[in-house]
Amino acid sequence: MNALQEKKAPAVLSAQGFTLIELMVVMVILGILAGLIVPRIMDRPEEARRTKAGIQIRALEQALKLYKLDNGQYPTTEQGLLALVEAPTVGALAKKWRTGGYLEKSKVPKDPWDYDFVYLCPGLHGDFDLISYGPDHQSGGEGKDADINNWELE
Repeated sequence: MNALQEKKAPAVLSAQGFTLIELMVVMVILGILAGLIVPRIMDRPEEARRTKAGIQIRALEQALKLYKLDNGQYPTTEQGLLALVEAPTVGALAKKWRTGGYLEKSKVPKDPWDYDFVYLCPGLHGDFDLISYGPDHQSGGEGKDADINNWELE
């Protein structure tokens, strides 16, 4: 062997992979990180739905205020939020109902859990109450199941 071949030989022999113990340590570390991080990430979609419900309630409030400006009163509970997209045919009729309605997409949105918003007029907490019962669709609840109410939004 010449001097050049002798220098290359040790480099080829020293190339090694990871040992089983090293791989196990990495797997344990990844497992611990996943256990700490995944629960925090999983709560975000529910938080986003609750925020979206609040934004939708605010938009409905604005549409109801425009309806009142045009017609002198809010739609009744019987007329419901449908009065924002179709001229009411029951109860106190809208005298100056806006052509095209009061909502941008000409339909009443559902809450982020695909349920109808609850509308009461006159409301128990103001001129009207707008409520999303949240993911459990039951009145009341705590934590993730708590209702989103227009009188409690900031």
